[in-house]
Amino acid sequence: MSLAAPVSSPPAPAPDAAVAARPRYRASIAYGVVALIALVWMPLRTPDGVTRFRLSTSTDFFAIPTFDVPAAAAVWVLVLVAVGLAAYSVWATRAGRRTGMWLPVVFGVALLLAFLTFAGAGRATVIPLTSIATGTLFLATPLIFGALSGVVCERVGIVNIAIEGQLLAGAFLAAVVGSLTASAYMGLIAAPIAGALVGTLLVFFAVRYQVNQIIVGVVLNVLVVGLTSFLFSTVLSEDPSTWNARQSLPVLPIPVLSQIPVIGPILFRQTLLVYLMYVIVAALQVYLFRSRWGLRVRAVGEHPKAADTVGIDVNRTRVRNAILGSAVAGLGGAFFTVASGLAFGKEMTGGRGFIALAAMILGRWSPKGAVAAALLFGFADNLRTVLGTIGSSVPPQLLLMTPYIVTILAVAGFAGRVRAPAAEGVPYVK
Repeated sequence: MSLAAPVSSPPAPAPDAAVAARPRYRASIAYGVVALIALVWMPLRTPDGVTRFRLSTSTDFFAIPTFDVPAAAAVWVLVLVAVGLAAYSVWATRAGRRTGMWLPVVFGVALLLAFLTFAGAGRATVIPLTSIATGTLFLATPLIFGALSGVVCERVGIVNIAIEGQLLAGAFLAAVVGSLTASAYMGLIAAPIAGALVGTLLVFFAVRYQVNQIIVGVVLNVLVVGLTSFLFSTVLSEDPSTWNARQSLPVLPIPVLSQIPVIGPILFRQTLLVYLMYVIVAALQVYLFRSRWGLRVRAVGEHPKAADTVGIDVNRTRVRNAILGSAVAGLGGAFFTVASGLAFGKEMTGGRGFIALAAMILGRWSPKGAVAAALLFGFADNLRTVLGTIGSSVPPQLLLMTPYIVTILAVAGFAGRVRAPAAEGVPYVK
């Protein structure tokens, strides 16, 4: 009689584990489709001639000469680089390798340069790359604030669909307070208060009464749109010189740094709102992933019961951070009025709160990732101005659609495999 133990076959993997182990080609397919469209559309239609680029501005320490690029050859090279990166993405996905952030960044830059070269081919107009980058950062500012608001709120488990309303409320209160005090800086101080008030309503219903957070966010967006439109049509329109006079934040160039070619005009020749954005992005990136506060925030968003077990007050943490995130979105609303030197107008945010949500998802709930995604959308918004300046033949209707088309493509494909915080949108009852 044999005493040897029977040899058993290893257990079959669970169905969920088998599905998770499969390579996901969604991002690779998106890269391939976009690269193929670029290959078919741009190189074969690029006219002969050169495209002229300029990097310097009149206030730089020294001037970088305007340079010419052979348009057809440059477009071919840049598009083929994008095709090669798409093929590499397929290979890396099949091999189970992570590509990192460098691939979408290089892919996007290659296609953007190819498109600018294609649009300016054979034209006498010079394409100002530094001015394009400056405009991109400026237009991305409210998207960055909105995306950061989403990161802070959703990392703690609160779904903040109300970013659009918080931006609009911030724009409204900034315009009114700035007009009454004749000070754009007072309007800048008032903007986050408006966002925080909207955030207070969000957490009041979502945390105290466990109402569906998406429904609450949608209702708050409608409420803010209706309330600001009513006040605009009555109070602001009847006496605009008192309630809705234009106030503008001045540009504050940082000495020496603002005169460095290329990076100086882009980063260091901005308004106070943009400089505040630098500080908030850096602080959130560090504190969210390198501090006790950030660990508590992420613990509440991932596993609130475990966080409660170690003594963290889950609902209080959610309330505080959701109001903080809403205040960040309200501060971004000041972009539309006092930072741009404009009076308040009905629904002037134009859906940018929802684009900010897309930037947050594309950035994978990370401050630096959200900034990169918001800059992409900011460039798409700035593109219509650029193409109009150089006299491009691209239909204006397509240019108006560009930011939203880019948003859909980014979230549908380039986001790849992303996972929201596990307890996002789930009320916690102790």
